[in-house]
Amino acid sequence: MSSRRMTQGGSLRNRGRLGMAGEWQLAKIGDIAERVAMGPFGSSIKVETFVPSGVPVISGQHLRGTKVDDKVGFNFVSESHAQRLRNANVQRGDVIFTHAGNIGQVALVPESAQFERYVISQRQFYMRCNRDKILPEFVVAYFKTPKGQHSLLANTSQVGVPSIAQPVTYLRTIEIPLPPLSEQRAIAHILGTLDDKIELNRRMSETLEAMARALFKAWFVDFEPVRAKHALSKVEGIEERWQRGQSLPGLPAHLYDLFPDRLVDSAHGAIPQGWGVGCLGDVADHQRRGIQPHDIENGTPYIALEHIPKGRIALTEWGTADVLESNKFVFKQGEILFGKLRPYFHKVGVAPVDGVCSTDIVVLTATSSDWFGFVLGHVSSSEFVEYTNAGSTGTKMPRTSWDDMARYELVLPPKPVAKAFTELMQPSIDRITAGIHQSRTLATLRDTLLPKLISGELRVPDAEHHTKASV
Repeated sequence: MSSRRMTQGGSLRNRGRLGMAGEWQLAKIGDIAERVAMGPFGSSIKVETFVPSGVPVISGQHLRGTKVDDKVGFNFVSESHAQRLRNANVQRGDVIFTHAGNIGQVALVPESAQFERYVISQRQFYMRCNRDKILPEFVVAYFKTPKGQHSLLANTSQVGVPSIAQPVTYLRTIEIPLPPLSEQRAIAHILGTLDDKIELNRRMSETLEAMARALFKAWFVDFEPVRAKHALSKVEGIEERWQRGQSLPGLPAHLYDLFPDRLVDSAHGAIPQGWGVGCLGDVADHQRRGIQPHDIENGTPYIALEHIPKGRIALTEWGTADVLESNKFVFKQGEILFGKLRPYFHKVGVAPVDGVCSTDIVVLTATSSDWFGFVLGHVSSSEFVEYTNAGSTGTKMPRTSWDDMARYELVLPPKPVAKAFTELMQPSIDRITAGIHQSRTLATLRDTLLPKLISGELRVPDAEHHTKASV
């Protein structure tokens, strides 16, 4: 690559040799972008403008990783409305930034995106790359590095909502390393491999969780195995078409004898014969292991409400307890954490590590390991969250309590049924937990390799060696 200094009009400036990567130039975004533009101004996109289908709107919730997440779900505006917002229309290959609120977010609209065209919200702006000079995947990689984040946030105002001042004009002035396209492509491939594995783990976790929820509902809400056995008993000549050892809907064959074949009336409505009616406190305990800040070792994992995702039991994020100043609760891996502050946020998950948590979190265990799956299924259900929300106290900061939670009424199966369910579900929980730890390891590797690759300190073959050893 040429090492000549170019004028600002061509604006590629050589800054000398970067490690083993040779002489990489620096280029201003304005000189390597086909377009840099803002999202719509004012209230051009609001609830009243949404339609059931049309052009999807990208917002901050879609920029959680390196690629726009189209699994989150979108609001839509009409085709005619999108045409009026011409400058805010983006396409596959565009790089999206957030300039207000959760600033520093950056993600690519991938070539595999669900839609060919999107509209960005009022808090986003975007860059369309000149692909003869720079790849969008490399742009995202650069702005994920500490140096790239510093460059992006250097023109930030903290008055009111955090924001980047004059984001379009400012982005055009930012300089970015410009390796050869072949090098950019290789770097993007390495980082993409790591991100793809992290994303695969996330989707696997969602699938396993959905399967566990479906099985819980089939067994303990809809009583499908009982209904299937009852229907079976009413069919003449069924022995010729079904034999013991064959599965029924919601009922693996080896568990056939665990379930009755009829429902009976109870105070809780129709329930399986031989089952009872009780409450959560019959099968679950609240673990109140308080601990003082000075007794917590540095580096101990710390989970607060902000670390627990809404409506998901996979807890992928946590901090450390190095600067805590108030009492906390101790939890152990595999225990259930329930956010009691504003319970309508539906923050319930299974602890993937030992650690400490906020006192706004209830630490739950089953009275015995056999009841774990049954307890988790109930306390993570929408019905239970709605129950706790209805009984919470406090106007601005409503809270539920263990006493109220423990009174939640439920249908209690015989212990062997609960044990069988836990045995079916536990491997999924174990796989989710293993995926969380692998993803955190891969994210650490990515964040370590990224600045070294971007700067040229680390060569691609060396990075590939580290990547292959971890994926």
